[in-house]
Amino acid sequence: MWHTVSYPNSCTFHPRTRHSIQSLQKHSVPTSFRVRASLSDYKNGAKVEYTPWMIAGLGNPGNKYHGTRHNVGFEMIDTIAKAQGIVMNTIQSKALVGIGSIGEVPILLVKPQAYMNFSGESVGPLAAHYQVPLRHILLVFDEMSLPNGVMRIQQKGGHGHHNGVKSVMGHLDGCRDFPRLCIGIGNPPGSMDMRAYLLQKFGSVERQQIDEALEQGVEAVRTLVLHGFNNSISRFNLGQKYKYHKVEL
Repeated sequence: MWHTVSYPNSCTFHPRTRHSIQSLQKHSVPTSFRVRASLSDYKNGAKVEYTPWMIAGLGNPGNKYHGTRHNVGFEMIDTIAKAQGIVMNTIQSKALVGIGSIGEVPILLVKPQAYMNFSGESVGPLAAHYQVPLRHILLVFDEMSLPNGVMRIQQKGGHGHHNGVKSVMGHLDGCRDFPRLCIGIGNPPGSMDMRAYLLQKFGSVERQQIDEALEQGVEAVRTLVLHGFNNSISRFNLGQKYKYHKVEL
């Protein structure tokens, strides 16, 4: 089973239906998906169970949207899956999912397949199904307020007019107290239509910046899952903020 611990929070997500662990295991989950989602360790003679993380990347399904600015959330999930050897081959709650681990911590990777504006229809039910606490739901999405390839990890925040994030918050009872990894894609040039910009593929230089960012993002996610919001995350954010600034010594 996945072991979770509840902590007091100003905003607590209460799924509309609570299932017992037994009923969760009997739920309509394909046999191939029933991997061991709880990893146990023994330290000083005591059994240790780890609270799982759900890492959900936002994007639009289909080849038409592959490689577009609005789909960097999907790309981050693919990069993590490759790095951790996690197979994304199961559909559950309108999402493509994969179960694995980072170190000894179990993780659920999620790519909602109901289009960006309905992402919450996957994230909300999956969080309830696997009883993942809000503080362990990491949402990954594109952010126009950040320069291309610049990332930022936050403990909580609003939706910033991002329809995918807005949908997720709506399906988490309006709660905003969950972590997010924002991946910068920059602003549209000149008077370019925002929608056209979001659905446009990256230029060659931009593509290289995004690829480098995705690799850096994997290490940041590993740090967050294993150690939480510590000084390393603060240093990561600072380094990202000034990654394109030339420092003269």
